[in-house]
Amino acid sequence: MGKPTMEDVAARAGVSRALVSLVMRNAPNVSARRRAAVVKAAEELGYSPHVMARSLASRTSTVLGVMVNDLRNAFFADVVEGLDAAAQAAGFDLILNTGGRMPSREGAALRSLLSFRPAGVVLLSPVVPAAAIEAAARQCPVVLVSRTSRLSSVDTVNDDGEAGAALAVEHLVQLGHRRIAHLDGGGAAGAAARRRGFRQAMRSHGLEPIVVRSEHTDTAGEKAVQELLSSYSPRPTALLAGNDFNAVGAISALEEHGLRVPEDVSVVGYDNTSLASLRHISLTTVDQPRAEMARLAFDALLERVRGERTEPVRHLLHPSLVVRETTGPNSGEAQR
Repeated sequence: MGKPTMEDVAARAGVSRALVSLVMRNAPNVSARRRAAVVKAAEELGYSPHVMARSLASRTSTVLGVMVNDLRNAFFADVVEGLDAAAQAAGFDLILNTGGRMPSREGAALRSLLSFRPAGVVLLSPVVPAAAIEAAARQCPVVLVSRTSRLSSVDTVNDDGEAGAALAVEHLVQLGHRRIAHLDGGGAAGAAARRRGFRQAMRSHGLEPIVVRSEHTDTAGEKAVQELLSSYSPRPTALLAGNDFNAVGAISALEEHGLRVPEDVSVVGYDNTSLASLRHISLTTVDQPRAEMARLAFDALLERVRGERTEPVRHLLHPSLVVRETTGPNSGEAQR
């Protein structure tokens, strides 16, 4: 037998195809008896996943949608792992997709998640326009991780990016660095706060901030270092990358130009992902408490799903600095 169809479900349940369609769309104008018959037939034929059939039967979704900004970034993998553990413990299942750091693709990805009629949605560092987020929040609860929002219908979980960038600058200044550059995250969510924090911390020490436009990818880190080395003389002796992924690309480019890390250039990342702790990388980085962010995001979503709260929550977590082997004292030599 081939893949079961809606007609097969209708025949098994003894109803019309139109009624099966109404049940699958969770339409309200279907009797409990007929709804139960359709759900039973769908389960027997394997027409839809058990979780979806269960949701249809109870009219309460047990599906949570998660949209990830970039599947290659280990930060998002760590947060998703935490969300999944919390969801499983509470009897929910996750549906995961990505927008590939592009607003148009994220918009399509968000619409796709909403088509599953989830109980709620978590968006990880989205770049989709605020209007799309507001529209989604009219359909189900929405929580943003690593992006701010003023919408009363949306909850947020962020780290203090300004404080995190300041921690990195303080560390580098204490090591004797004065020419410090920031490879920023461009228009990515959270990048503006880190950029502000970097500039403020540099100026508080009477230092001129050097900001090079970049993105939260390894390729962008490589390109930013190439621009930095060709445009600034004397060159900076230390870098604060937009995130760990960006930092790894920057280190690769520095080494290709014959510069040693940290002897010639110190490098600090941001996020403290599993990538940073690999022995051959051992990246000094700003730690975002990813497990706590995941827990707070899930709790906020569950409160909305259960109708326990209507006022927004705004979690702002304090980052910390993890010092490893990519930062060291400034040699004090003129860099050209």
